[in-house]
Amino acid sequence: MGLISTILKGGMGNAAGAVVDVAGAFRPNATRQMELGHEAFTAALDQHGAEFQYGRLGLFDRLMNGLNRLPRPMLALGTLGLFVYAMLDPVAFGSRMQGLAYVPEPLWWLLGAIVSFYFGARELHYVRRPTDMPKPKVMRKTPTTNPALEAWRAERGG
Repeated sequence: MGLISTILKGGMGNAAGAVVDVAGAFRPNATRQMELGHEAFTAALDQHGAEFQYGRLGLFDRLMNGLNRLPRPMLALGTLGLFVYAMLDPVAFGSRMQGLAYVPEPLWWLLGAIVSFYFGARELHYVRRPTDMPKPKVMRKTPTTNPALEAWRAERGG
């Protein structure tokens, strides 16, 4: 809009400002949107960096980080272990699988919900990116006083 506004200012004087404002109502200022997007991205990076300003973690933090990393490998290795167990002792594996048949259906639903929420949350964590955030809308400053309203109030004496 810089070139267009320069051309319009050359031919129309002060009216060019009004044309630029009207054009801004229909098409937002792309430069300002990029600036706001950069500010939001910088703020997100600063917030993320603030989490790591203190270097050493305590024993509890390290223990919780370790526990948070266990479910996925345990599920994967446990599934592979079931295949190995089925090949080594098919009779015992069959009896264990028959025991699973006695687990009530609501308990299977609960297990499925827990596992799907766990993996779904992790997937969503990796899918989301700071650049996917919606761009902030450009806020226009409105005048704090309304000249016509002030003139009307002055006429009425109040």
